[in-house]
Parts: sequence; structure tokens; C-alpha cells
Amino acid sequence: MQTMHEKDLREESSHQIVVSILVKVLVYFFVITMALFVLFPFYWMINSSLKSLEEYRRSVPTFWPQDPLFSNYATAFTTANLGRLFINTMIVGVISTLLSLVITVLSAFAFARLQFKGKDILFAALLATMMIPGELFTITNYSTVTNLGWINTYTVLIVPFLVSVFYIYLLRQNFMQIPDELYLAAKVDGTSDFKYLWKVMIPLSLPTLISITILKMMGAWNSYIWPRLVANDAEHRLITNGLRNAFTETTGDVNYPVQMAAVALVSLPLFLVFVFLRKYIMQGVSRSGIKG
Repeated sequence: MQTMHEKDLREESSHQIVVSILVKVLVYFFVITMALFVLFPFYWMINSSLKSLEEYRRSVPTFWPQDPLFSNYATAFTTANLGRLFINTMIVGVISTLLSLVITVLSAFAFARLQFKGKDILFAALLATMMIPGELFTITNYSTVTNLGWINTYTVLIVPFLVSVFYIYLLRQNFMQIPDELYLAAKVDGTSDFKYLWKVMIPLSLPTLISITILKMMGAWNSYIWPRLVANDAEHRLITNGLRNAFTETTGDVNYPVQMAAVALVSLPLFLVFVFLRKYIMQGVSRSGIKG
């Protein structure tokens, strides 16, 4: 009887092992399949950027260029004046990110720690604005910046989007996880609100601040509609708009391989940011959603 019982246990154990292996195989198969779907557009972008225009226009596409043209990248850099576009985008991205961080930190601190009449109602009203599509503000914002004379300036690319209710909410939730006892003890010691914010709350919320910085920079880098509407001149054009018509020849044809090379160059910084800093984005978001 004991031998039969041991045999049954071994069969059950082997069955569980087989099921576990099958589950892992299915999970890995699904993950690899999804990864291929996600990575294929990037592969095709690199593949197309190394082709000649004649090879690109063939009716039967080739999955690797027959004669790779790495010179397409140099041509793309000079044709689209990517150096100037990078500089414009960095100016707008860095300044708007720094100013937005200041506004976000101060606003989140006020809603998380300070006590004033109407705080909850005001915060609820701010959250309600997140339900309104940003496109609805385009006409009124355009009318406002036109009356202020900001068209074709860096100001029009920076000021209208300095305040982000989502970032304020994200940081406020993180601030609220910091024990109130620390704030009360600091006030007893005579510490000012600003010093407490700078010395205690900001260091403890650093992952969230890093994730906000990354997301804000990525948003500025990928911005397209608003910059094209209000500042599309050569001196203030951002990188997304600069790629739109830079490779259209006088005949109306588009040099798609060179354009794909430019897109690859523009995508590289964001790709590196995601690869090396993705853990900060995940930490910042996960740490901000625990306490309401």
C-alpha cells in the first residue's frame, strides 16, 4: 500500500511538473509573439532607412537591404537640419520641464500638506478638467497667444502647457504617503514649509519626480500639433514638425529611406531613455497610487 501511495505521489508530482512546463511555454510564446509585433515596426524602420529609393519602391519588399546605404543617415542629418531641430526641441523641453516641476511640486505640496478653505473642492475641480479633451482648448489657446503676440516664439511652445493636473495628482498622492508626524515634528522645531519640502518631501519622492521629468521631456519631444500651429518657422520649428516636409523633393516625391533614417535618429534618444530609465517611471507611478 505504501508503494502504491508513493507511486501515486510521483505521478501527481510529474503531472504538476508537466502542467507547469506547459504554462511556462505558453506564457513565453505569448510574450515573444507580442514582442515581435511591437519590435517589427522598429526593425522595418531600420531596414527601410538602409535601402536605396529604387529598392524601397520595389513591388516585392526585401527584408534586408541588398546594398546597405549608411550614408542615408548623414544625408538625413544635413537635409532636415537635424542639429537645429534638436537644439530647438531641447530648449523647449528642458525649460518647460524645469518650470513645470516647480509648479507641480508647489501645487502638490499645497494640496497634500497645507490646510485652507476649499482645498478639496478646488482639487476636485482640477481633477474634473482631466475629463476635457485637450483639443477643445486649442482654439481659445490660439486666440490668447495671438493676442499676446507670442506666435513664432519659444514662449508659445513653453507657457501654455506648464501646468499638468495629472502630474500634480501623481505627486500629491506620493506626498500624502509621507507620515504627518514628520511634518508636525518639523513645525515644532521651527522648520519652514519650504525647508521641509526641500529637505524631506522632495528626497522621499525622488522616484516620482524623476518619472515626471522623463514623461514631460518625452511629451515635449513628441509634441506635433501645437508647435505646427503656432511656431512652424525655421527658427523655432521642433523636431517632429521638421521631419514632416524636409524630404519632399521639388517633383513632389518623398525620399522615404532618408526620411526613415531621420526618424531613426530622432527615435534613438527616447529609446535610450526608456531602456535605461524605465524602472524610475514604474517606481514613480507605483509609489503614487497607494494612498488616496
